[in-house]
Amino acid sequence: MTSRLQNTLRASRLFTTAIGATAFAVFVAGPSHADEAAAPAAGDASTLRVCAAEKELPYSASDKSGFENKIAEALADAMGRKAVFVWSEKPAIYAVRDQLDKKLCDVVVGVDTGDERVLTSRAYYRAPYVFVQRKDSPLDIKTWDSPDLAKAAPIGFVRGSPAEVMITKHDLYNDSINYVSSLTNFKDKRNSYTRIPPDRMVAEVADKTAGAAAAFAPEVARYVKGNPDLKMTVIPDDNVRSDGEPVPHHFDQSFAVRKDDKTLLSAIDAALPKAKEKIEAILKEEGIPYVAPAPRT
Repeated sequence: MTSRLQNTLRASRLFTTAIGATAFAVFVAGPSHADEAAAPAAGDASTLRVCAAEKELPYSASDKSGFENKIAEALADAMGRKAVFVWSEKPAIYAVRDQLDKKLCDVVVGVDTGDERVLTSRAYYRAPYVFVQRKDSPLDIKTWDSPDLAKAAPIGFVRGSPAEVMITKHDLYNDSINYVSSLTNFKDKRNSYTRIPPDRMVAEVADKTAGAAAAFAPEVARYVKGNPDLKMTVIPDDNVRSDGEPVPHHFDQSFAVRKDDKTLLSAIDAALPKAKEKIEAILKEEGIPYVAPAPRT
């Protein structure tokens, strides 16, 4: 759930000299609540209390239609437990701080492997960034060095992401930034978290408002798969900014628990081989390009 923030913030910290830091302020929203009339207590070995956002498709929704909701249920089943979702009205970027750390729930789905705030499980897949284009586009865009990339403007992207770093490097920022701002109806980003609706970004490639988009595959795959006129191309993970520093585009995804919850982490890691086939089927159904996780060191 928090991967879309984590890889964005990682890019922002690493590439601040290229694009400037992105600030996220505290988002005020209602409290968390479980999907059971009485939430199970912490430490109940028959349940898996999952931190979840109520309205953040395609990742999570209160009707459990998000693909990460399904992955959580697959994990719980492999552990011999029942997944109980603890819902929050806040964006999932706050799940660790405002849910997990407060012990309202015990596991977060879709956190970058190695996130220093938490303990992370073995990775269950590796999520890439992709280019989204119409299938009938005459432009051949497979990498950031593709000559046709400059012909695609405007290009959709998320501000603060690896895509913004590369668009800036290739001097395409000014050609697209006004368009990107329009995707949030020019909402002021100061003192707030503003998410570009992924379904809108994809739809505007489909209707030719944008020539292409560069996006995190888990965020857009559902909408690309649902439109027969569109395609995704995985962006290679060999990109560097102007000064030679790497710009990661592929991110291993894990389950996260509190740093003092090593027992639960061990149980999750033990269950992952059993859940692997079902998780990969969920990712395939979602349309997310499968990239094998990096070997664990």
